[in-house]
Amino acid sequence: MYVSVKGGEAAIRRAHRLLADRRRGARDVAEIVPDQIREQLSLAVDRVMNEGALHDRDLAALAVKQARGDLIEAAFLVRAYRTTLPRFGASRPIDTGAMAVERRISATYKDLPGGQILGPTFDYTHRLIDFALASEGETPAPERLDAPSGDGPAAEIPRVTELLAMEGLIEAEPESDDETAVGDLTRAPLRIPAGRDLRLQQLARGDEGFLLALGYSTQRGYGSTHPFAGEIRIGAVEVDFEAPELGFAVPLGAITVSECQMINQFAGSSKVAPTFTRGYGLAFGQVERKVMAMALVDRALRTEELGGAVTAPAQDQEFVLSHADNVQATGFVEHLKLPHYVDFQAELALVRAMRAEHEARIEAEFLDEDGLEEAAE
Repeated sequence: MYVSVKGGEAAIRRAHRLLADRRRGARDVAEIVPDQIREQLSLAVDRVMNEGALHDRDLAALAVKQARGDLIEAAFLVRAYRTTLPRFGASRPIDTGAMAVERRISATYKDLPGGQILGPTFDYTHRLIDFALASEGETPAPERLDAPSGDGPAAEIPRVTELLAMEGLIEAEPESDDETAVGDLTRAPLRIPAGRDLRLQQLARGDEGFLLALGYSTQRGYGSTHPFAGEIRIGAVEVDFEAPELGFAVPLGAITVSECQMINQFAGSSKVAPTFTRGYGLAFGQVERKVMAMALVDRALRTEELGGAVTAPAQDQEFVLSHADNVQATGFVEHLKLPHYVDFQAELALVRAMRAEHEARIEAEFLDEDGLEEAAE
C-alpha cells in the first residue's frame, strides 16, 4: 500500500532547483549544448534512440543533457515524449541490402565480395587513455578518400549469408508477406508467447547491458548455440512511406542503422539436414555491440522453434522479454523509493509477533528440559 506525501511541495520545488544546479555544474565551465552531445557523444545518442524507441537525434541529445548523462533516464524521457506524438502510418520495410555501407565486417570469410570495410571502430585502438583529448583545439578532419571502382562502399554489397544460401548450407530467410500484419509494441502490450516480429522489437529497445549479459551467457554454455559473426554492417538506408492517398511510396530520407547476421551451427534433426541457422539484430545508429547481442539472443529464443529444449535463461521467452525493457525495470525498482509506511508497519508488527512467539517457544523448551533433568536426578 502506498501513502501519499502531503506538505512536500516546497521541498520538491527545491529539489528540482538543486537538480538544475547540479546539471549545470561549475559556472566557470562552458555549458554543454545538445548539438555538441548529438555530434560528439553520438554513440550515447544512438543508445537513447533505441531504448527510447524513437529515431530523433536532436531529441535524444536533449534528453541526455536533461538526464545529466543517465542514459536510462534519457530513454525514459524520450519514450514518454513519443507517447504524445500522432501516428500517421507505417513506413515500408527498409532494404539493408541497398545500404550505403560505412562499416562492414565478417568473421567468417576473409576475402569476400565487397571486401572488409573497417569504418569508424574502437576494435583496433589501444585501450589507453588519450590525454591529448583533454587539450583544447579541433581534431583535423580526415582526408576524403574516393571510393574504389567496382566493389566498394558505393556499390551494392552482397550479404555473406547469400554465399551460404547458394550452397543450401543455411536456413532460408522467411518469405515476406505484405498481407500479414506486423505487431507493434508501441501500440499493444507484449503477450507471451510472442512472434519473432515482437521479440525483435522488444530486443531492439531492450537494455544493452542486459542483452549483452544474456548473449554472453549463451557463449558460456547456457544454451546450445555455436555462433559466428557472419556479417555486421553499418550505414545509411532510405526510409519510404506509402501514403494511401497517393498510391505510391514517398522517400522520407535516410537513417543510419546497424545490422548483424549471426550464423549458428545446427546439427539438424530427423526431418532437417545439418545446416546453419540465423540470429538477427537491427537497431538505430552505430550500435554494433547491441545488435550482436540481439542476434545471439534472437537465435537462443528460437530454440524451441528449431526443435531444441529450453534449458537456459536466454532461451526462455518469459524471462528474456519480460526483463529486457529498462524503462519498465526502472519503474518497478525505483517505485521502492515511494512511501511504504503502512506496509512496513504491518510487516514490523508481524515480525515482532513472530519473534515473541519464537522466544516463548524457546523458553518453554528450555523449561521442559530443566524439568526432565530434575526428574532424572
